[in-house]
This record gives sequence, C-alpha cells and structure tokens, in this order.
Amino acid sequence: MRKFALRAAVVAFATGLSLLVAGCGQVKMLEARMALKDAHTAYQQQDYRGAIEAYEKAIAADPTQTESYFYLGNSYDNMYRPTRRGEAANDALIDNAVANYKKAVELEQRPELRKLALQYLANAYGADKLNDPAQSEPVVQQLIEMDPSDPVNYFALARIYEDSGDYERAEQTLVQAREARPTEPAVYTNLAAYYNRQGNFEGAIEALNARAEREPTNPEAFYTIATYYWEKAYRDFSLSDPEKIKYTQMGIAAIDKSLMLNEGYMEALVYKNLLLRVQANLERNPARQQALLREADQLQNRAEEIRKANFATAAAAPAGTE
Repeated sequence: MRKFALRAAVVAFATGLSLLVAGCGQVKMLEARMALKDAHTAYQQQDYRGAIEAYEKAIAADPTQTESYFYLGNSYDNMYRPTRRGEAANDALIDNAVANYKKAVELEQRPELRKLALQYLANAYGADKLNDPAQSEPVVQQLIEMDPSDPVNYFALARIYEDSGDYERAEQTLVQAREARPTEPAVYTNLAAYYNRQGNFEGAIEALNARAEREPTNPEAFYTIATYYWEKAYRDFSLSDPEKIKYTQMGIAAIDKSLMLNEGYMEALVYKNLLLRVQANLERNPARQQALLREADQLQNRAEEIRKANFATAAAAPAGTE
C-alpha cells in the first residue's frame, strides 16, 4: 500500500509539474505575441526605439517568433545614419541590424520574409553603409539561387563586380540576366548602360537594338536608342565631323520610329529637336542649316505645348485618380 501511495504521489507530482511547465510555456508564448503586437505597432509608427525594445522582449519570451529578427534588424537599420559613420553608437546600429538580418535568414521559414532579410542584408553591406562588397557578394548570390529568374539580383551582383574592377564577371552576370529573362526590357537597358560606361558604344547600341527587336511597337525602345546616339554625337569630342553626322542621322532615324508609334511622345519630340540642332551645327549649307533649326524650334514648341496640356490635365484631375 505504501508503495502504491508513493507511486501515486510521484505521478501526481510529475503531472502537476508538467502542467506547470506547460502553463509557463503558454504564458511565455502569450507574452511573446503581445510584445510582437506592440512592436509592430511601434514599427508602423516609426518609433524604432520602442519597436526594438518590444521585438527584443518578444524574442526573449519566445525565440521561435522568427519574424521578430527581421523587423528588429530593420528597426536598427532605420535608426542608422550614414552621415554619422564612425561614431561608435551609430555604427553599433548597423552592426545590430546585420546580426538580426542574418538571424532572420538562418531561422525564417517563409520564403518572402527570408528573401526580404537577404535583400536588406545586401543593402547593409552597400556603399552608403558598411561598404563591404566582399560580404555583399555571397548574399546576392543567395538571392539569385532563391529566384534565378529575377534580373534585379543579377544587376546588383554585376554592379558589385564592376565597382570592384572585375569587369569580365560584371559582363558575364549581365549576360546571365539576359539569358534568364530574355523578354525583360531591363536586361537590355542595363547591359547597354554597362557597355556605355566601359566605352563600348557599339555594344550598347547592339543591346538596345536587341531590345527594340523584341518590342517593335514600343516607342520608348526606339527613343532610348536615339538618346544614346545624341549623347555620343554631342558629348564625344574625339569624334570626327563625319562620325558625328553618322551618329546624328542614326539617332534621327530611331526617333522617327518612336514618333511614328506615338506622335505625341513629348520626350521623343525634345530629343529630335536636340538631334536636329547637332545636325545643324555640322551643316555647311546655310539654307539647310536654317531649315534644320526651324524644324527643331517647331518640335521644341510642340513638346512644350504637350507638356503644358499634360500639366493642366493632371492639375484638373480629382485627387486619387491619377
């Protein structure tokens, strides 16, 4: 009987202890949820100090509240000021942001929030914050692995390589972006901009023409080509006059295609005006030169009329309908 009574007492004690532990666990979970709610409220109100305190309280109560790590990191991030880099307290903010972004990447199971943590982590290593491309590179690589079809991450990685002077890998990465999303206009415009920065004008035009071939009814595609030709003809002082004339004429041909698709395209009218003025400056026949300048003036006036009409329409539109 004594053994039975002792066993019963042990079982009762164990049961009571487990209920107590379970009860404590429920209390902690409730505390974590309440703290998380308070933290989100403070975060939305941009009270980042209050948010930090509440997110840390939520994590202390329940470390499985993994979303807290991202928002905690972002709260520190939002308090960081690049203009005060070098001040210990300010630098500690971005260090804490990085630590919590890393924790979110490690623990978060939801792909979208994990992706967001990676994006902000890469940004924290950017030029205006920690300026550490060696740390940023593997983070952006992870983003590409998560979504190989998103060209934005390729652009970011290419820029890291370019800023580091690794031009071969920068170009390769942009080509990979084009291969991943051949129908995305941005892959061609980014590749063109890269070639242009490297002094490879023909490569830039080739990329823009490839984009226009895929968007034959988009006036902006031909307009962009024309802006590159104007920039080359107007700003490259190493060109001979025949070369400037050639590029100007090619720019006019591109802008005419744009205006055929949209005759009221204000920006295209402005650039045709600019191209005609370059052509006029290179023209040796006075009569022809004056004719080109008159046409340029007409285009400039027409573009201004369209700008004013667009402004008036926008001003007259009810709020929230734009």
